[in-house]
Amino acid sequence: MRLTPDQQAMLDGAKGETLAKVMKTLVMYGEAFGAEEMVPVTAEKGHLVTSFGLSMMKPVYDLMDQLIEDGAVNGQKFSVDPRPLDPNVPMNLLQKLVFKFMYSKQDDYEAQLRQLGLLEDDAFTCTCYLPQVGNEPKQGQVLSWAESSAVVYANSVLGARCNRNSGILELFGSIAGCVPKFGLLTDEGRKASWVVQVKTSRRPEAQILGSAIGMKVMEDVPYIQGLDQWLGGQLDDAAKAYLKDMGAASASNGAVGLYHVEGITPEACQQGKILIRPDAQVYVIDDAELERVRASYPCIWKDPNAKPKLCFVGCPHLSLEQLNQWTGALCAALEQAGRKTVAVPTVFTAAPAVAKAFAKTPAADRLKGTGVVLSSICPLMYMNNPLSGKMPVATSSNKLRTYSSARYYTDAEMLQIMVKGEC
Repeated sequence: MRLTPDQQAMLDGAKGETLAKVMKTLVMYGEAFGAEEMVPVTAEKGHLVTSFGLSMMKPVYDLMDQLIEDGAVNGQKFSVDPRPLDPNVPMNLLQKLVFKFMYSKQDDYEAQLRQLGLLEDDAFTCTCYLPQVGNEPKQGQVLSWAESSAVVYANSVLGARCNRNSGILELFGSIAGCVPKFGLLTDEGRKASWVVQVKTSRRPEAQILGSAIGMKVMEDVPYIQGLDQWLGGQLDDAAKAYLKDMGAASASNGAVGLYHVEGITPEACQQGKILIRPDAQVYVIDDAELERVRASYPCIWKDPNAKPKLCFVGCPHLSLEQLNQWTGALCAALEQAGRKTVAVPTVFTAAPAVAKAFAKTPAADRLKGTGVVLSSICPLMYMNNPLSGKMPVATSSNKLRTYSSARYYTDAEMLQIMVKGEC
């Protein structure tokens, strides 16, 4: 691999043994994928996917201590994925005890993160790119991120450049200030090898559409046609919220790191069909295909006919636009049913900064009155508790469905569950 004089000096130990190991790891990573050079990380801020203080992660904590002791701290301030715990989220005493044991290193780990360059004490969210959080990269900027839903959003909706890195490697890229150039960091790697034609009779559910795309194209880049008619033909807040959830589903149900939406996303608007490879395959998604995909989801509840005991909305975290939408829809549904509060304990999740912005709106009191808990927890970390995994949990997130025992329902079905207690 060709290195600049500064990069070579770092590899040779000019800045210490620890930084030399960081650079060596990045070089080995790049060589494994055929990278011939490094490129600078040009985004102003970084993001870490590892946010949870699991007691079994001692090697990670030892590594963090070594980086801190040797001054190999992050060259960028960074945000982190959501915290795993929130005392306001419903749980019984036994669950609390299990959580306390599982995440016994949480406080110690967060102290390490602050020393490494945490953006602020409350910078814990998977939607770090939302404007309220303050970590929104610009088009063309190179990132060193690993959170799959953030990577696909940054690449697709914002036009930044980032590979689907792993945890810790993302930190190394930020510390060294460079990452190996391959894959989605190259012009060729951002071209589409699939054309996805959306031919539905109504706007498809973002979660199911993303799931269908992810399971079909896997890690390839799709160029999506026909979706712009359902998104109003512009990249406004509503379209961004839709694409956030669609992308998260495609990244978790497959391994999509970038998609182009004709007439909507930046590179598709600027380059058009030039982004499509000559040998691209075609995948048609119509109403029947979406129904087929939805029907393929397994239900792994112990009792498939059980009534949900908990509802999770927001994985990835909800945007401010979505919080307002969900609050309005839920309040209207409750009023129509003659109820004031939800029939099933319900948690909406959002970034702390988004929750603070929402708290200043009239909708915040309306949501609180419904009995819904607004939290910045990571629903997946909550579901990782073996006791939580046995609960019949309902969610509108295809990502949470994929990674846990939670059962997927559409937005309309989730409203019915919240209001009536069953679907």
